[in-house]
Amino acid sequence: MRSDFSPEELSSRDFYRLLTAVVVPRPIAWVSSTSADGVDNLAPHSFFTVASVKPPIVQFTSVGEKDSLRNIRATGEFVVNLATAGLMAEVNATGTNFDPEVSEFDAAEVTREPSRIVKPPRVQESPVALECKLHQLLPMGDCTLVFGEVVHAAVSSDVLEGTHPRVDQLDPLSRLGLDEWGTMGEVREIKRIRKAEWPGHFRPGPVEE
Repeated sequence: MRSDFSPEELSSRDFYRLLTAVVVPRPIAWVSSTSADGVDNLAPHSFFTVASVKPPIVQFTSVGEKDSLRNIRATGEFVVNLATAGLMAEVNATGTNFDPEVSEFDAAEVTREPSRIVKPPRVQESPVALECKLHQLLPMGDCTLVFGEVVHAAVSSDVLEGTHPRVDQLDPLSRLGLDEWGTMGEVREIKRIRKAEWPGHFRPGPVEE
């Protein structure tokens, strides 16, 4: 038995809460940007993904008109910093709707680190920073999709195995529904089946722990 929900019958807020409770876990783009007046903004956006491989483009969604969006529209630059479990309190604090003249770096006592290519600073405490140039803004309903071409990636050597970032060392933070957050938990591996290796039938086998 299932319960049925229609976006035409629920308020947009209630249907939004339903969607964010089932589209989980969601990675967080901890976006730093700088206003045209030079104020550094830092805000979490939990609609975030990779949009293109070549060129390398990441995408996050601004729900409504927020400082991040206004700053990126004005300057064409931003940084996506990895939100980690150890920085959960700071990430949450930077989601406060401060006035535009207030820098979340200062309010949440987060350390600025100069970026190599773009003007907005990185978060020094974060192990990964993706410096981005604006590729495209795409209005979508009451939201705006922000596409940024990654022009530089800075990764802490402490989380690398060769050139590969280890997910257990990154310890990424994710958003769930309501005020719920997620951390890594158990990591499991299963190899993708190539067409040449397809056995002609499917029987689930053991998954590596």
